Amino acid sequence: MKVVIIGAGNVATHIAKALKAVNVQISQVWSYHYENALLLANEINAIAVKDLAELDNDADIYLISVKDDAIAELVKHLSLCKGIIVHTSGSVNIDVFVDLTAYGVFYPLQTFSKNKEVDFSNIPLCLEANDGKTLAILKDVASRLSNNVLEVSSEKRKILHLAAVFACNFTNHLYAMADEILKANELAFDIIRPLIAETANKVQNALPAEVQTGPAIREDKETIEKHEELLKNQPELLEIYKTLSESIKKTR
Repeated sequence: MKVVIIGAGNVATHIAKALKAVNVQISQVWSYHYENALLLANEINAIAVKDLAELDNDADIYLISVKDDAIAELVKHLSLCKGIIVHTSGSVNIDVFVDLTAYGVFYPLQTFSKNKEVDFSNIPLCLEANDGKTLAILKDVASRLSNNVLEVSSEKRKILHLAAVFACNFTNHLYAMADEILKANELAFDIIRPLIAETANKVQNALPAEVQTGPAIREDKETIEKHEELLKNQPELLEIYKTLSESIKKTR
């Protein structure tokens, strides 16, 4: 089996490395920035190509992993490709490929950073395809990478992606806000790392609402007022504090 990787960002890099680790041949890598394609290609013993016209039309799978708003335009350049064309997006509908013959979605529900290794064996791989034959091929590849392979429609995948933004992206941004507060008061972020780890650990075995703690869930008005006073010169953080506190209170 030959796979062509279209993109060289975080997701593309991790999937390419994971495929190589299970002896799936990556034949080519293309990126908007040739230097990035070259770096990834060198890591996985593939060939970097500068132009989409140079892609091998006889590959088995073409895996598109680029920004969501670039997928539709890229698809226009792949009409001669004979293999299955998939994207890795959580929010782009499968019908972006409607004019093609064999296509699908290969969405890993995980956060990726290039320099942080991940264990693919437990990452949910959410698959969708235009027909049973294509789906079977994607399942075969996915099952080599993960023990958690799911068939998920475009509509359900969008909901998963939305939930992931709340659970991951927004949460990480709140960590950044906490870091901002700490730095402003000459305190190290390291102090709250055990708290973050324990919070994440709790929801591995319980629903989040069941393990909510803090002044808002207790309706500790005095503490909340003290916190709001500390944030009086940071109106954006104050507004977020108030909004989240009110939201937590409603879960009581």
